Amino acid sequence: MATRIEREGDELVITGREWWTSGAMDPRCAFFILMAESDPTASPHRQQTMVLVPRDTPGVEVVRHYPVMGHHDQHGHAVVRFDGVRVPVTNVIGEEGGGFAGAQARLGPGRIHHCMRALGAAERALALALRARERVAFGGPLAAQAVVQQQIAESRLEIEQARLVCHHACHVIDTQGDEAARDLVAMAEVSVPRAATRVIDRAIQLHGAGVTDVTPLAGTYAWHRAMRLFDGPDEVHLRSIAKGELGRRPLLPPG
Repeated sequence: MATRIEREGDELVITGREWWTSGAMDPRCAFFILMAESDPTASPHRQQTMVLVPRDTPGVEVVRHYPVMGHHDQHGHAVVRFDGVRVPVTNVIGEEGGGFAGAQARLGPGRIHHCMRALGAAERALALALRARERVAFGGPLAAQAVVQQQIAESRLEIEQARLVCHHACHVIDTQGDEAARDLVAMAEVSVPRAATRVIDRAIQLHGAGVTDVTPLAGTYAWHRAMRLFDGPDEVHLRSIAKGELGRRPLLPPG
């Protein structure tokens, strides 16, 4: 986290560059929610602050737009430069130093919502894959081929397995709170996008032309492959899951 916030009286001065600002290219975007380092001497979880920055503030520059694996998201992701940007202290979200806590409060529920939508995308991809009943190859319906039936069955299995992980995480959030569900959310964040991309990939394979924009499959695949990064890399979630498992499992006696 390299962008800096320095307090000068009743103002905050922001300097830095944000490399992945989701929604910045949407013409309706009037302000940014910026999280940056405000006190490098504080404890690790109190170094960051969240602040509202109006888009038209002097010193704010939207530099460029990023596509996602070749596809342009409707709201856009951009590089945004902050060059001595000044906003009032009243623009702080919550409290100074509370940025990390604020981010964590929404990340768990936000991640599980992404997983819910990924399940819907996987269902849509499987529905499109079932057009194999209409396609003819080798003198008969493509769906009559054993390998195609296996792919359809594997997709249904993976969707249902991923759905159970997601439902379990949601149940624990509802009944015990976000903290109790932390490891389950991490499990969903790894397993659901993995399952979704495999299901979508099979649907692309069955379509043949699924790599084009004639169907939504290519764009859907790109988004859900990127999902394994933008809510935290798989590797970070796996480390969190392992640490939780190692911390709660007692050592068994040898033999």
